[in-house]
Amino acid sequence: MPFMQTSTTKTPRTKKTTTPVVEPEYIPEPTIIEEDTITFKRSHFFTALSVLTFAVGIFFGYVIWGTNALSGLRFGSGSAAQANGPIAEAPAQDPQYIRYDIPTEGAYFIGPADAPITIVEFSDYQCPFCKRWHEEVYESLLAAYPDQIRLVYRHLPLTSIHPDAFPAAEAAMCAGEQDAYWAFHEKLFDGELLGSGVYTQYAQDLKLDTAVFEDCIAERRYEAQVQADSDFAINLGVNSTPTFFINGLAIIGAQPLDVFKQVIDKELAGEIP
Repeated sequence: MPFMQTSTTKTPRTKKTTTPVVEPEYIPEPTIIEEDTITFKRSHFFTALSVLTFAVGIFFGYVIWGTNALSGLRFGSGSAAQANGPIAEAPAQDPQYIRYDIPTEGAYFIGPADAPITIVEFSDYQCPFCKRWHEEVYESLLAAYPDQIRLVYRHLPLTSIHPDAFPAAEAAMCAGEQDAYWAFHEKLFDGELLGSGVYTQYAQDLKLDTAVFEDCIAERRYEAQVQADSDFAINLGVNSTPTFFINGLAIIGAQPLDVFKQVIDKELAGEIP
């Protein structure tokens, strides 16, 4: 399957301090971002959403497309009491969803380059929920839409709680220099351990030139690129992994396959503005 090779240009290294993040459990409904008539500042959007996922029963209420379809979250500056008012009294409105512009240039992807659906995944190789999604949803999702999905992987290592996540991302990029990004990606999610010795073993298993691979890691050749991915996500407001954008529509957490299929099917049918 096709992929894009990232640049190997060195960039001055800077140490970044990221904000604390959380790893969401499965939640019963997809968290698709819906824009209300009240403006919600984008930089606060995902921070609020992260909290709301733990009180999902309070905020899920508007059934938009029927009893078996998706429900959306409404955001505004009102109090919790206002958000919790009787649904029967709320005026009927057509939802308007927010689409975020998520660049994909220079990132590795799998699937047709001209696929109608682009899913950008911000993930962490040491995140247990990312691993769960990879094991339970990833292959089934690609198999369900073989010619309609382009899955783009971007890095969001949660360094405050996952010390091996950033080096693992760099190792995957180094493997990409030898056309083995996705094979290495699989090994990182399939394995139980991370660390420099593990990465070298994976490189040997994949018959890479280990000397070149180890030089790449030692030079931290992709430190700046991994950091740039992380900075972009955090500046956008993403503060949990995994987070997905389906044609710009945000879905938070290790959601099951049915959630992705509902969104993708409606997107393919042109039912989401």
